[in-house]
Amino acid sequence: MNIFSNLLSQTTQPGTSKKQRRGIEIKSPREIEIMRQSATIVATVLKEISELVKPGMTTADLDVYAEKRIREMGATPSFKGYHGFPGSICSSINNEAVHGIPSSKKVIRVGDVLKVDTGAFYQGFHGDSCISIAIGEVTEEAAKLIRVAEEALYKGIEQVKAGVYLLDLAGAIEDHVKANGFSIVEEFTGHGVGRNLHEEPSVFNYRTREMPNVKLRAGMTLAIEPILNAGSRHTRTLSDRWTAVTMDNSLSAQFEHTVLVTETGYEILTDRSKM
Repeated sequence: MNIFSNLLSQTTQPGTSKKQRRGIEIKSPREIEIMRQSATIVATVLKEISELVKPGMTTADLDVYAEKRIREMGATPSFKGYHGFPGSICSSINNEAVHGIPSSKKVIRVGDVLKVDTGAFYQGFHGDSCISIAIGEVTEEAAKLIRVAEEALYKGIEQVKAGVYLLDLAGAIEDHVKANGFSIVEEFTGHGVGRNLHEEPSVFNYRTREMPNVKLRAGMTLAIEPILNAGSRHTRTLSDRWTAVTMDNSLSAQFEHTVLVTETGYEILTDRSKM
């Protein structure tokens, strides 16, 4: 889940008013094992949604399914109630870049680019991941946008290793996106994740001097999540105060994984290919 960076210091666990810890947390082996489980729940739900979604369903249908499955696996939805967010998933279609609210009035149609983002809170730790799904036959532009968005995520992940810097991830993502003619949404970033849904550091997807260029350490857990637009990078937030749409009405795609930093590289905790 992407959200404004100023929420990093605010509440994260659903239904509580507890403030999160400050600073970057290094997870212990026990905590990492719990995070593997919370991330597996997220990966399972997203894989199942990718297989069951079809034209004619509503985003509310997907939300009901996701909450049911998360709870069946012993977790609670990370997003539901988070700063008032009403759903267990963010479901964003076409020009909706991020934070789309599930609705029984929002029908999924052939040709849509559907983004589904969800999180699970299990035994004190969160997992977080997002996928973009082509609904039926989509345009060549939409298919390329989805492909490049996923490739960009992995370009960033491939840089992850203790001792490298966040700017290394950001640069790899930015270079791949720009080489393919797309833009990167800059209003939203990835983030640390663990005991809280949003922790430090901010994980940006483009080169910048405006945020700290943190050196990665083994035991850090990051939600890496580039958002790509087919046109302008700029977005605006609708009157529902959540849904961010592209300013020029262009298509948008997003992928996200929860990733563990190791001494020798990385582990993708929300890897759906293992399901």
